[in-house]
Amino acid sequence: MTAPSRVERRQEPLGDSALVQASQTDPQRFAELYDRHAPDIHRYAARRLGDSAADDVVAETFLVAFRRRDRFDPSRGAARPWLYGIAGNLIAGHRRSEVEHYRLLAKTAIDPLVEGDHDRADSRVAAAAVTRRLGAALARLSKGDRDVLLLVAWESLTYDEVAQALEIPIGTVRSRLNRARKKVRKALGGVDPTAASEEFTRG
Repeated sequence: MTAPSRVERRQEPLGDSALVQASQTDPQRFAELYDRHAPDIHRYAARRLGDSAADDVVAETFLVAFRRRDRFDPSRGAARPWLYGIAGNLIAGHRRSEVEHYRLLAKTAIDPLVEGDHDRADSRVAAAAVTRRLGAALARLSKGDRDVLLLVAWESLTYDEVAQALEIPIGTVRSRLNRARKKVRKALGGVDPTAASEEFTRG
């Protein structure tokens, strides 16, 4: 009689909510949430503060999230807005550094996250021009307007996700985004900042 063959079945990965809930009894499961979302949070923080500060922001974001995991609302489903909200609060503590980061971009047009990404010289020149104007415009926005604009333009969060992340009504998201777009569009010579930011953030 032949032994039955062993068929290894791949386990479907748990969704964010299930992972957070599982981590209540098995804290090590939270590491899966880190692996899933830390790269995005780091990229976002680095774009706002630079690489060195981003490392600290990511570490603190997931430490705070781990400590507050019992307060996570499972009905949210995805943990991304929640994590971006925590990261945003931590970035707020570096507001002066963030504004200086944008002013530096406005002067130099050098963004280490996209430097070297453009092969053609004319692409680099065009990207540099956009980066200078965009950096100056972002430095002049209020924190609230900048948070909304960057979560939509850089991280592609929906209005509902931004509302969750910042714990504000969707109507406020819309009004802040509209105001920020108008200010940045004017600085970019009529170009939609959501489209222009693609050059600024590609990489």
